[in-house]
Amino acid sequence: MDVLGLIVVAVLLGLIIGSFLNVVIHRLPLMMEREDRVACADLLNQPLDLPPAVNLLMPPSHCPQCQQRIRASENIPVLSYLLQKGRCKHCQGSISMQYPLVEASAGLLAGVVVWQLGYGIEALAALVFAWALLTLSVIDLRHLLLPDRITLPLLWLGLLLALFDVLVDLQSAVIGAMAGYLILWSVYQAFKLLTGKEGMGYGDFKLLAALGAWVGWQHLLTVVLLSSLVGALVGITLMLLRGRDHRVPLPFGPFLAAAGMGVLLWGETLVQAYLNLVGL
Repeated sequence: MDVLGLIVVAVLLGLIIGSFLNVVIHRLPLMMEREDRVACADLLNQPLDLPPAVNLLMPPSHCPQCQQRIRASENIPVLSYLLQKGRCKHCQGSISMQYPLVEASAGLLAGVVVWQLGYGIEALAALVFAWALLTLSVIDLRHLLLPDRITLPLLWLGLLLALFDVLVDLQSAVIGAMAGYLILWSVYQAFKLLTGKEGMGYGDFKLLAALGAWVGWQHLLTVVLLSSLVGALVGITLMLLRGRDHRVPLPFGPFLAAAGMGVLLWGETLVQAYLNLVGL
């Protein structure tokens, strides 16, 4: 199969995976919230009335408004949303744009990965990396949350791959993971000491540690600088155009994720572009 064919297959696979990512994005925070409420009720020895438990497989996909089960023909990535004009086929309730956007993004990311890396273990690893970062980004945007259930397996997977010299060597990955955590932890502690406020969450530390394991310590500074620059530009733009309150927290996870993905695919190019920009 030629490169174009591989890219098409990757995009189609990404669209399908994107549909599952939407399930994870919607249900994982609900699962975590339910577990936290149960733990608190047990600790305080108080009764607790909870809705039925959910997981990533059950119950089957259904409309959150009318509870009607979504058939396979109504769950074709992106296409079903377009054909149904963004509405439930049964109750005509509005469907969030998140669903087709996540599906399309997962497909686009898959196509870009295969375009850049071809096929092989590196490309397969990068696909998992990209889809995990997409999931984390959307959850963080919606809930200001970076779940350990994704960040920690991503960290360990990066170290495991490095053990076999996939993408980076083991020494670079281990140092990258340690440095990634310590960099943001130090920034957090310094900011808290100076202002008495918490500038970011611990999930950001763990995410940067995971990114360090995947791209190595050599590219960690690029990830930090790029994510900080883009995050600052977006924050300033939102304040100027939409009057966003600067006291309202802006999730940093999506910027870290985008920078990490960019560095994984174009690390040397980004570093050289920066050096050219500053005249080095």
